[in-house]
Amino acid sequence: MLTKIKLTTPLTDELVEKLRIGQKVFLNGVLYTGRDAAHKKIVELLESEKKLPIDLRGQVIYYVGPSPAKPGRVIGSAGPTTSGRMDAYAPKLMAMGLKGMVGKGKRSPEVIKAMKHYKAVYFAAVGGAAALISRCIKEAEVVAYPELGPEAVHRLVVENFPVIVVNDTLGGDLYEEGSKIYAVR
Repeated sequence: MLTKIKLTTPLTDELVEKLRIGQKVFLNGVLYTGRDAAHKKIVELLESEKKLPIDLRGQVIYYVGPSPAKPGRVIGSAGPTTSGRMDAYAPKLMAMGLKGMVGKGKRSPEVIKAMKHYKAVYFAAVGGAAALISRCIKEAEVVAYPELGPEAVHRLVVENFPVIVVNDTLGGDLYEEGSKIYAVR
């Protein structure tokens, strides 16, 4: 049975270090969105030692490009995108204090190593449940790179946003462990 935990952002080293693969977590507070193009721009700012559009310390980035909101809604569908596309950038953001990432799919060994080093975690959100996930988003506003359209950086206020810990600060990998359980011998 999965353990259920409620967390409120920003996250601290102490909170993140207690998380283990397989735990079901309900995130509350602020999440920032970011996909490939936004990550590239943020890393370019880091490399040129310019000020970032958001303070990454303790924050969680959700890898999503939400669709436009329908009338009466805060946001449209908001399902996770494949996280591997952000792997080239993730260690640099963790070095700046990023504590969590939400997406779908496996992470590279370099990202897993960086999570151990910088005390960060990777959460999976359920792909294919974008409309349901969006109901957990109570506020949404673009805070950087509006020219990127849905790939702009959004500030989301979430309530009980459901995720599962896939990679923890000990180097645990739920995808690897899950595969071992069901491996054909």
